[in-house]
Amino acid sequence: MWKFISKIIFKVSGWKIEGDSHIGLKKAVVIAAPHTSNWDFIYARAAFFLLGLPVKYTIKREWTDNKVFGGLLKRLGAIGIDRRPKGMRDDQKLSMVEAMANLYKENDEMMIMITPEGTRKYVEKWKSGFYRLAEMAEVPIALGYLDFERKRAGIHSVYHPTGNYDQDLEEIMSFYRTVKGKHPELGVK
Repeated sequence: MWKFISKIIFKVSGWKIEGDSHIGLKKAVVIAAPHTSNWDFIYARAAFFLLGLPVKYTIKREWTDNKVFGGLLKRLGAIGIDRRPKGMRDDQKLSMVEAMANLYKENDEMMIMITPEGTRKYVEKWKSGFYRLAEMAEVPIALGYLDFERKRAGIHSVYHPTGNYDQDLEEIMSFYRTVKGKHPELGVK
């Protein structure tokens, strides 16, 4: 059903999928960038359905446990994160990255979509959580994108972290400088 709805969204709005949907991975951190608009979620979610990639996204567990919205959110790929798993004291908490890394360890297949900017506003520097997650979970980073100027979406390539964050980030961002978000002035410079 979601793939059908995604086809309609792309057809009506004139968007197209680019590139190969067979990236050959069962596990990856999937960047969804640039993130400059609320529309990004709709187009990214639709693109991953059309690509046939089982991409998920994380939200607070309270949302997925919600009786009204929880079922819909889960069908759209939401995974509820509990940063205080059973057995931990009230004063203990996992970081979001640690909680997400546990998902990779607990599942044979796991692709989690992350917006490294952490906001729709312009930021000079991305948050490092996506990279730390890839390192901690020992998975590659898939460079997903939404190019509003060309109305194209896809996975550009797969990047394997080298451990040199600054160098790797520069290589990753060099691609995203070529991609125009809905509000290009808020994208990667």
